[in-house]
Parts: sequence; structure tokens; C-alpha cells
Amino acid sequence: MTNESTDSTVTDSARIDFAQAVPKAFRALISFDAAAREGLDPALVELVQIRSSQLNGCAYCLHLHTSDARRAGESEERLHMVSVWRGAENFFTEPERAALELAEAVTLVSDAGVPDAVYRRAAAHFTEDELAHLLALILTTNIWNRIALSTSRVPGTGRRGGRR
Repeated sequence: MTNESTDSTVTDSARIDFAQAVPKAFRALISFDAAAREGLDPALVELVQIRSSQLNGCAYCLHLHTSDARRAGESEERLHMVSVWRGAENFFTEPERAALELAEAVTLVSDAGVPDAVYRRAAAHFTEDELAHLLALILTTNIWNRIALSTSRVPGTGRRGGRR
């Protein structure tokens, strides 16, 4: 028997449509997300979004960002290596590795904060403006992950989940 309070794969009720329920907040997030990406390499944007989505267990966003990355020309090899980037240094540039490390620290901020060494590595590869945009990107990705998870978005669709 499954304990419904801890079963993370089934929802008993329809969840809200966040965009429809709070359109002003949704539009603000869209604007924040667009501003966060400014000046960042599109490939880096997708890698960061993929890694944060993996860490958050957000299948909806992971599907979305890997699909976007493929459409933008990202290789399957690199996409497969994002989750193990530390052991696959030949697949990623030093700036990408620094960004992935920062994405992990910010996404898992409650574990150990954002260590100075992680921040310094990222700051060594990005200008202050780029670093600020990278942080904003990581923050927006985490927000989108939490919205998708909270509203039970179904990967590969625009639908919310529920018991079928």
C-alpha cells in the first residue's frame, strides 16, 4: 500500500494552471527569465538549466531544456554527460564547468551555501555582468522547476498530471 502523503508519482487532484491563476506573476517571471539570459552563450544557458533541473528532479523542465538544446545543435554526447560533468572534463570548457558547479551550489544552497571557492571559480571565467546574469538564470531555473513540480507538469506536454 502506498502512503499518499509521500507518493511523489501520483496526484489525486487537478493542479492549478499557474500562468492562468497568477498572470501578472507569470509575466514577471517570463521577463526575469528573458533578462537573465542576456549576454550569456545560449549553449551555456541550456547546460545550466539542464543541470539545475536534474538536481531538482524536474522531468518536465529537463525534457524541455534537453529538447531546446538539441534544437540549438547541442550534441547528444554532451547532453548525456551533464549529470556527470565532473568526470567528463573533456566534454565541457572551463567556463562551462565553473557555471555547472555554481548551478549546483545555488540549486542545493541549503546543503552548504555557495562556497567561496565555487563563486571565485565562476568569477574567474565571467565578467561581473555575466556572473550576475548567470546567477539570475540559475535562480529562474529553480523557480520554474518548483512551479512545474508543484503544479505536476507532465514531461513532453503542456498538461498537468493527475490520477488517470
